[in-house]
Amino acid sequence: MRALFPHEATTRGVTVRVSVSYMPEQSLPARGRWFWAYHIRIENGATGAVQLLTRHWDITDGRGHVQEVDGDGVVGDQPIIEPGDSYDYVSGCPLATPTGAMEGRYGMVDAGGRGFDVAIPRFPLLAPATAG
Repeated sequence: MRALFPHEATTRGVTVRVSVSYMPEQSLPARGRWFWAYHIRIENGATGAVQLLTRHWDITDGRGHVQEVDGDGVVGDQPIIEPGDSYDYVSGCPLATPTGAMEGRYGMVDAGGRGFDVAIPRFPLLAPATAG
């Protein structure tokens, strides 16, 4: 699992694993646009179901500029993840620099209705040197 999802963080039994890929076919370095796809797997190792309600991202470009992104759910969904189950989704991130990083948190609620944040591990956005 480590090789497929090299970045991970666990909060209250919920593990977030991330893999990221540079997308040359969607990038235009000559126009200052680089694009990455990231695959996230959320695994519920807790004893009760959890529901993902919100997301918060801190996206840092190669110049150190941080963009904060907040929203409901992920890819139009607010999944309920049962104990022992996982939820996967893929999304993307454009940047105006060939390097950067992302990290954040998911706002979750447990089976008892108590809210808590789950960490999304920091992961790098690195374009190959040949891409720019």
